[in-house]
Amino acid sequence: MLLRHAIGSVLRRIRTERGTTLRELSEHSQVSVPYLSEIERGRKEASSEILAALCRVLDVSEGELLTSAAAEFAGGQVLSLVPESPAAQGMGSTHELQPAVVAAGTQKPGVVALAA
Repeated sequence: MLLRHAIGSVLRRIRTERGTTLRELSEHSQVSVPYLSEIERGRKEASSEILAALCRVLDVSEGELLTSAAAEFAGGQVLSLVPESPAAQGMGSTHELQPAVVAAGTQKPGVVALAA
């Protein structure tokens, strides 16, 4: 799966959950219906400006969109890089980042997450 497929899938899910048609989203976001359709089907990669406009119209933050897309991209799991404690490493104060897999949506503020 490509990231653009995950983003498109999440956008379509959000749009349909809101009961918004492609035409309505097009009118409010100033993005053409054919282009929106291509984005939702994962055939086109939307720019950050277009994603911001779509998120504004759909009343969702860009962060929420990307977090949901990352979870879908990773198959429902997000790879989190969480520092292992120095005591657990048997070392002084050196912090080494260790990968840990956590369920999507359980991120804590300040934790960096990467999709695998």
